[in-house]
Amino acid sequence: MTDPANDVAANLAEIKTRIDRALAEGGRPAGTARLIAVSKVQPVAKLEAALAAGHRLFGENRVQEAKAKFPAARERYPDIELHLIGPLQTNKVKEAVALFDVIQTLDRPKLAAALAEEGRKRGRLPRLFVEVNVGDEPQKAGIAPADLSAFLAECRDVQGLTIDGLMCIPPADEEPAPHFALLCDLATRHGLAEVSMGMSGDFEKAVRMGASFVRVGTAIFGERIKPAAHA
Repeated sequence: MTDPANDVAANLAEIKTRIDRALAEGGRPAGTARLIAVSKVQPVAKLEAALAAGHRLFGENRVQEAKAKFPAARERYPDIELHLIGPLQTNKVKEAVALFDVIQTLDRPKLAAALAEEGRKRGRLPRLFVEVNVGDEPQKAGIAPADLSAFLAECRDVQGLTIDGLMCIPPADEEPAPHFALLCDLATRHGLAEVSMGMSGDFEKAVRMGASFVRVGTAIFGERIKPAAHA
């Protein structure tokens, strides 16, 4: 594979080809898994290279970084679709709702309430996914699988939110397939159409197992640039 740091356009093309192949291997229709280019902690030049190559679907981890990069890009490319794939603090909800098309990391009742309140003020909200802690890791954000039904009921019935999908990050030191299977099963059981799972090292497996979105950064843009200590 091409060195991801060298040619963003070529990397995007190759990954999209691999996604198409994985869809066929999984018996899934073409176009049913979409590539989120994870541009977090990447220079604007690499984002511009992806945009010039025709890619419009991006993921960012931090509200402030996205706010610094995407409003100007959207003036030239209004069809950009931006997903928040990192944790969201309640004090950033107003900015996040204004900036993102999808928030994938709804992970606690307090955040659900804050999003509902902002939605009432604006008359609109981004699409929302619930982050599921599929490995029940104590240090990781997300709703435990056993608690998902109750949390979805609170989001829908108490807060009036529409939930479109689920997202997960499997444990780094475990085979991801069982965790992918669990997320897909949870989505099916709860009538949710979207499943966001799979990253640079395992996105093909995620696609074969049912992902509708995969989140790929390093394989497109190269190694991340470490943010400054004060960022």
